[in-house]
Amino acid sequence: MREELTHSIGLLEKAYITLEDGINSAVSDLEKDGVIQRFEYSFELLWKTLKIFLFDQGIICKSPKDCLKSAFKFGLIENDEAFLNMLEDRNIMSHLYSREDSVLIFENIKKSHSINMCNLIKNIKKISG
Repeated sequence: MREELTHSIGLLEKAYITLEDGINSAVSDLEKDGVIQRFEYSFELLWKTLKIFLFDQGIICKSPKDCLKSAFKFGLIENDEAFLNMLEDRNIMSHLYSREDSVLIFENIKKSHSINMCNLIKNIKKISG
């Protein structure tokens, strides 16, 4: 495995662990907002790690959406809609803040985004050795 990919996977795993820690301990609105920030950071690392991984496989992608679709075609992702929803949630919270959106997105992170992220990390590690 290429050093850049190894480094990126390591950063992603650390970010994912802090995301999970936040999910498991967040009670107040402030703590939940912190989880959303951790999700945004983890998602950025996720798609950039995908970009590096896919490049090593001969697949060029330039945007998060392009990388997610390419990962689906490659077989790293089973449900591309779930990851596109993850991207949409990240975009909503990165560009516009509303209390209602943050409550919904926190629940999405807790119920599905973190699980999907974990599964993708495992798939990348399994394939890349």
